[in-house]
Amino acid sequence: MFKDESVSLSCEEDDSSAGWTLRRNTSGETRTQCGDGWGKPAGSSCKISFMVPGDSGVYWCESREGATSNSITITVTGGPVILQSPVLPVMEGEDLNLTCKTKKSSNLPAGFYKDGSFIRNEPAGHMTIHHVSRSDEGLYKCLISSDGESSSSWVSVTGKPPTTSPSTSSLPHDTSAPPPDTTDPPTSSAPPPDTSAPPPASDPLQLVIRLVVHLVVFCPKNLPVSVVMTPPTQAEEGLDDDYDDVITAVTTEHHF
Repeated sequence: MFKDESVSLSCEEDDSSAGWTLRRNTSGETRTQCGDGWGKPAGSSCKISFMVPGDSGVYWCESREGATSNSITITVTGGPVILQSPVLPVMEGEDLNLTCKTKKSSNLPAGFYKDGSFIRNEPAGHMTIHHVSRSDEGLYKCLISSDGESSSSWVSVTGKPPTTSPSTSSLPHDTSAPPPDTTDPPTSSAPPPDTSAPPPASDPLQLVIRLVVHLVVFCPKNLPVSVVMTPPTQAEEGLDDDYDDVITAVTTEHHF
């Protein structure tokens, strides 16, 4: 930040009854609380109306029970150039945006440095490092040739939080259900019935019915009625003599 600029810091948490307050460490003091020689407290917030280089330091929130938040670093310079960088740690994989500016402009050509080593020049004073990793953590500064060099600002990079997902191999296996039946349904091994076999020879009535299948009856008035039998098949000729009387009775012609 530039000298004489104002800043407002606040502790935000769902449980407002925790009694959060702002504390800081600077080159001249340690763990001092907002209102104790610096800043104006307002609940869990603190406002500093006019920043001076002596306000540069580490700031954090602390509850009555001693719980603390992440800390941020604020650098106040009396020079003409500052480097604006994230006050909170940048997560791995995210982009890091840096801006080199003067009190009058933030679009001047600037050169950027990390840990004293030159990175590159940017014509508009803005530099973005894509997909940062832990190796990008360090002290950054910038230089505007027409105005001067900024103070160094520490940029922190933090790792991604671990993600947990249930593994399919760890899911409980239900052994109560029977395994799926992948076999084909059973088929009958018995052969189909032989419909071509002749009827049993022990039934005389069925034999008679078969022999008179081609019975023709014509009954006009005063005309004879005849019964015609078709020639027997070879199988029928081999029948036992017990059925000769039945066949003879059927083949007799009568006139009325």
